[in-house]
Amino acid sequence: MAQFFHPSREDLSLTAVLAALGDPARIGIMRKLMHAECGQNCGSIAPCNDMPRSTLSNQLRILREAGLIRTHKQGVENINAVRTDDLEARFPGLLDKIMSLYPIPSADHETLRP
Repeated sequence: MAQFFHPSREDLSLTAVLAALGDPARIGIMRKLMHAECGQNCGSIAPCNDMPRSTLSNQLRILREAGLIRTHKQGVENINAVRTDDLEARFPGLLDKIMSLYPIPSADHETLRP
């Protein structure tokens, strides 16, 4: 069974968080996770339908290792959720502020730019 690395709340680094949020694809993933009622499997959070699974897996690893998301196994699926409480405790208001800078893309144009 895969073991996932998740930094502790105290080890969350502002530099790592900002670097992880510096990619439009990862912003798209975060947006989908933040608007979901519960954790989501990998297939439901791809920022675009044609993203290869290996690319999505790498994007999720970057978000996870920066401390933005938590991944756990549920049966054969990996379920991902935003670490809202940890991020808010460590960097109050940061995630909401950053996400507010990125407009929600239209259905025919998925490029995210601040």
